[in-house]
Parts: sequence; C-alpha cells; structure tokens
Amino acid sequence: MFDHAQKLFDEIPERGLVSFNALLGANINSKKFCEVNRLFKKSPEKLSIKPDVSSYNAVIRAFCEMGSLDSVCLMLDEMENEAVEPNEITLNTLLFAFYKNGRFFDGEKIWHRMVENRNVVPNISSYNAKLLGLVAEKRTKEAVELVQNMRKFEGLKPDLVSFNSLIGCFVNEGNLKAAKQLYIQMLISGCLPDKVTFELLVPLVCRKGDVDFAFQLCRKIFGRSFSRRFVFDELLLQQVVDELVKSSKIEEARKLVQLGETNKYHQYRLKLPAV
Repeated sequence: MFDHAQKLFDEIPERGLVSFNALLGANINSKKFCEVNRLFKKSPEKLSIKPDVSSYNAVIRAFCEMGSLDSVCLMLDEMENEAVEPNEITLNTLLFAFYKNGRFFDGEKIWHRMVENRNVVPNISSYNAKLLGLVAEKRTKEAVELVQNMRKFEGLKPDLVSFNSLIGCFVNEGNLKAAKQLYIQMLISGCLPDKVTFELLVPLVCRKGDVDFAFQLCRKIFGRSFSRRFVFDELLLQQVVDELVKSSKIEEARKLVQLGETNKYHQYRLKLPAV
C-alpha cells in the first residue's frame, strides 16, 4: 500500500498539501512511522507547502506509536509556534498516549487544556482516555465522579470502554459488589459486554466464591452472540468449572463442560475434576 502511494505521489505533477497528507496517512497505515517524521521534516520546504493540523496529527500519531512521547510534546509546541490549532483528533491522541503510558501528569495538562479552552469539547473518547489514566493510578473515586460528570455536564452516556474501565477499578480493589452492579447497569443500558468484561469479572467472581454468578457469566460466554466473536482462555473457563465442583454444583459444572465440547465456533476441552 505504501509503495503504491509513494509512486502515485511521485508521479503527481503538482504535489500539494492534500497529496502530502495522503502520503503521511499511507505511511501510518503501513506502520512506517520513522518515514512519517522524515517526510514531515523534508517535504514541506521542498514542495512549498505549510503543514496543517492533519499533517501534525499524522506525525503525532507516528511518535505515539513509537513511544516517543517527548517528541510529541515538542510537536505540540511547534503547532503553537506555527499557529496551527490542535483539533479533537490531536488532543484525544495525546490523551490516550500519555494516560496509557503512565504519563498521568502530562495527560492532565492536555485534559485541562481541553476543558478550559473549550475550542475542543471533550467527547466520549476523551473521557475514556482519562478513565484509562485514573484506573492505572487506582483512583476509583475520581473515576466514578468523572463518569457522573460526563453524564451530567456533557450529556454523554458511558460506552463499553467506559464500563470496562470502571469495572477494572473495582476489580483492582476486589470490590465484587460494585463490579456486579456496574455489569448489571451495562446490560440495562443496552451496552453489550465483550471479552475484556468477562476476563475482568470471572477471576474476581471465582476468588470471592460467587459460583452462581460465575456460572451465569460462562453461560453468557457460550451464548451464540459471544462465542462466535470471541475465543476465551481455556484456563479462565476451567477455573469456573473447578469452583463449581468445589461448591458441589456438579450439574452446573457438567453443563459448562458440555457447552465447551459442543460449541461450534471454538471447542473447549474442559475437564470435570474428580469429586
């Protein structure tokens, strides 16, 4: 894809900003992140073009993918010097990069810039990025308050990523009651859980000995809508079978073994422990 895009770019008689940005995008898609930086440094002067916000977004994305977060900060400073206003994509990319990589303080600076400036209004992706950071910092109370504020002030509903982040907070604390309540809220809101949801919940549920809920979760996992989309770790499911047997729920354990064997999308070789 990249070679084709480069060939087309070289053959264009009047290469301008649009074709330049398209070439940067092709490099991003081909994971040629160093090439993005090289082109950004050399091409604008050669082509007599001034990079716009899309150009900067491509370079920032490349630096984020490479983990060069200090270079990202320099690129943001350059945008300001060149009077190029960051947009929603710019700031959300930065938020995810900083919060995901443990740069909470830097993430907070971008967050406050977004909230206080209001040229770019935080969207659900912005809030999910901040949630990611709060979970990593184990700031559960602040995470809950953030989602409440998101609903109250922005009119945004939590999505799958939001719910999984909050569930992750309570799992880290070993708070099964709160995690279960969030799972129920997720279903009531019409938001379907995914593989991450179950991988967060099942180990905690087993540790806390709530085998009935663990059985319910596994029945959901083996349901048609989930089993055809996700393949789960066999050890995760075997853990539930083992806990059911320990709690003398032999029939339920047999049912899970049977569901694993007969699942047409992916067969699980679960074993019924000796009683």
